[in-house]
Amino acid sequence: MAEQDFYTTLGVERGATEDEIKKAYRRLARKHHPDVNQNDPKAEQRFKEISAAYEVLSDSEKRARYDEFGLRGLDAGFDPARAREYETWQRGARRSPLHGEFEAPADMEDLLQNLFGGRAGRARGPRKGGDIRGDIEIDFLDAVRGGEVRVSVGDQANLRVKIPAGSDESTQVRLQGQGEPGPGGGPPGDLYLRLHVRPHAFYRREGADLTLDLPVTLPEIVRGASVEVPTPDGPVTLKVPPASRPGQKLRLRGKGVVQRGGGRGDLYAVLELRLPDTRDPKLAEIAQEMEPLYADQDVRRELREKS
Repeated sequence: MAEQDFYTTLGVERGATEDEIKKAYRRLARKHHPDVNQNDPKAEQRFKEISAAYEVLSDSEKRARYDEFGLRGLDAGFDPARAREYETWQRGARRSPLHGEFEAPADMEDLLQNLFGGRAGRARGPRKGGDIRGDIEIDFLDAVRGGEVRVSVGDQANLRVKIPAGSDESTQVRLQGQGEPGPGGGPPGDLYLRLHVRPHAFYRREGADLTLDLPVTLPEIVRGASVEVPTPDGPVTLKVPPASRPGQKLRLRGKGVVQRGGGRGDLYAVLELRLPDTRDPKLAEIAQEMEPLYADQDVRRELREKS
C-alpha cells in the first residue's frame, strides 16, 4: 500500500500556509465527519486520515520533520540529528577494496540502533516496546470540562482515559505503559489516542469561547428580562437589557472552555427572537398596531444596496 501523503490528503500544496491548511481541514472534516456520514466506514476512514494529516501539518515541528524525513520522522524516539548523520555517511561512504562493500564507521551499529529504535543490529538486552496509536470519539462537554471515559482500542478493552479539560479536535492523550510489550522483558511502550469531538446540540466553539443561540420573546427583548441560560457548569441567570436587538451577543464571563495555560474563555448568548403562533388573530391585531412603528424604517434597504 502506498504511503499516505498528508498534503495530498488535505488537498494543499507543500508550501501551503497555516491558514490554508486549517481551512482545508475544516472543509474536509465537516464533509466526512462520522456524525454526518453514519454507517459509512469509508467516510469514517477518510475522516481519520484527514485528522492524522492535520495533526502533523498544523504542528510546525512535526511538519518540518515530516517534510525532511517522511513518516519515519514522526516515530517515537526518532532522532533527526542521528538520521542526518546516517544519510551523510550513506552519501560519502567508501567501498572496501577487498570486498567491494561499504565500510561502516565503528559506531554505525550504535547509530542504527538509536536511529531505528533498536531494530538494526544485535539485541542488547531488554528494550522498550513500540508505541501504539489510535482514535477515539468523545462528547463535546467531556472535551470542554474534562473527565474520564472508558474505551476499547484494539485488543485492549475498557481502558480508563482521562480527558484534559479544554481538549479540542485532534488533541492527543498519552496512556503510559499501554503500548506493545518490551522485547527481552523491557518496559512496554505507550498508547497515544487522538481525540475526535462530537458536535453539541446547541454549543459552538471558537478557541476558548462558546456560543449558543438563546430564544427570547418579543416582550423580553423589548422590555428586558432575566432568563435562564445553560452553561457547561449548570444553568445561570442572564439579564437581557431593555431595547435589545435580535442577533445581539450577550457575554457570560468565564463560562467558556478551560484553557491549559490557565484562565477560561467566555460564553456568548446570541438573542434569537421567537414570535408566538402567527395564526392567532390577537397577534394580527397587535401587528396592525405596530405597523406605524416601521414608518421611518426601510427594513430591506441593505438588501437592495448590496444586491
